[in-house]
Amino acid sequence: MSKAQISNNIRKLRFNQGEMTQQELADKVGVSRQTIVAIEKGNYSPSLELAFKIAHVFNVPLEEVFSYTP
Repeated sequence: MSKAQISNNIRKLRFNQGEMTQQELADKVGVSRQTIVAIEKGNYSPSLELAFKIAHVFNVPLEEVFSYTP
């Protein structure tokens, strides 16, 4: 049984946002830089609340930040 995969475009969105750093994003959403690193690498799935906060920072819909592959 293969594991479902949540992928994200956070790195691309940060780059397009004037090369926002992982720390700047972390500060805006209230988590550590390590959490952002883990989410970007796909090692950690954020809570729904955190996912919405990240989307809000980039002013894009949730589906533009995260995608789910069953």
